[in-house]
Amino acid sequence: MTAPSLPVRHLDLSAMRADTHPGDAPAFSIFWWKELPLGMRASLPEELPFSEAQLRQLTAEYGAAQLAARRPALGAPLRATHEGRPKQALALSHLLAEHNLVEELDMLATAPTPPTTQISAVICTRDRGEALAGCLRSMTMQRSAPGEIVVVDNSSDGNARPVCERFPEVRHVHEPRPGLSIARNTGIRASRGEIIAFTDDDVELHPGWTVEIGRAFADQSIDALTGLVLPARLDTPAQRIFQLDKGGFGSTFIPLRFDNRFFAETRPHGAHVWKMGAGANMAFRRSLFERVGLFDERLGAGAAGCSEDSELWYRMLADGGVCLYEPRAVVFHHHRRDLVGLRAQIRSYMKGHVAALIVQHDAFHDRGNLVRIFGQLPLYFLKSFLKGLLEGRRGQPGTLAPEIAGYAAGLQFLFRPGWRREHAPRLVANGVDA
Repeated sequence: MTAPSLPVRHLDLSAMRADTHPGDAPAFSIFWWKELPLGMRASLPEELPFSEAQLRQLTAEYGAAQLAARRPALGAPLRATHEGRPKQALALSHLLAEHNLVEELDMLATAPTPPTTQISAVICTRDRGEALAGCLRSMTMQRSAPGEIVVVDNSSDGNARPVCERFPEVRHVHEPRPGLSIARNTGIRASRGEIIAFTDDDVELHPGWTVEIGRAFADQSIDALTGLVLPARLDTPAQRIFQLDKGGFGSTFIPLRFDNRFFAETRPHGAHVWKMGAGANMAFRRSLFERVGLFDERLGAGAAGCSEDSELWYRMLADGGVCLYEPRAVVFHHHRRDLVGLRAQIRSYMKGHVAALIVQHDAFHDRGNLVRIFGQLPLYFLKSFLKGLLEGRRGQPGTLAPEIAGYAAGLQFLFRPGWRREHAPRLVANGVDA
């Protein structure tokens, strides 16, 4: 997409009779059935507006996929493949022939509201007061309020306090030690709920976010939850590169179950735990932290770079835990607006990814983590370079260099024995056992 802006529009297929887009500019369309997210696509001007037949076809395809993924009688819940994609149980034609799609979608979109008072919502922030205010506004507009809202202020001077004071529901906790994992662990210790839900300060929440978290954890077999992260805006080239070229934070709109089978199938080649979701939209049972430990403070922003979330998921799966990816739990993320910030983010992501692979190998001695570092990632870089040369893509070469730089920076942790002997702190009944 080379347009100066790519508007993000939300289309409710349950109420839509015609597409009113004038067809004079590209658009990024996110499709819903009432409050049930269905899918998304980027379209060129000549592909717009969608015809009535196209809208009907989209409804049929998206709706059938939802039924297959959500009705136990049809094989749900679907298990994730090694790439974190759904393994469909039934054919589209069977679903369309046997079910009244509109009635079924209406039932899915209007499920009962569960209690949410057991949820502690934790937001970690650092020197981003304006963004934090937007996140908190969306938090206070939830249809069912969480039991508590905890803001962990990771700035050196506690500068988020004035923002928090504008929201009486919010409890401000100052954690001056820098690092996202440190801040998240502080939020876990400070919170009181049985379910601890995390989001970021550059996120705005769908009004049903807490409801969907509460609904998911009604299943006692679920230890953790991840949700759908949609782009809030795609106004700048950096935002469009991250969403369209790099894949954003994922694009799957049907629920998936990540369990010991997923872990066993992917472990020999490096378990693809990063496919499970994003730290901007995740929740855990408090009991999980008592079992497997807190976030590893060697990882995450302010430390090795990122992947503190996926490393925790790795420990959870190795312990026999289960994570549900539930796209009904929706947040809207404000991607980096400038290319300098995007490249720094991508470098940090890759550095943290390599660091997490080292941590996972040291803890579990899984050879697949080394296969990922020394086999899969170099091959990915080579393929990306050749693809950029052949296709003349402008976005990929601009992000490949910071990815390689991050990879090289991550390799340094292989040669830091003291760092490699550290471990994640543990949560115990009366405090934290280092």
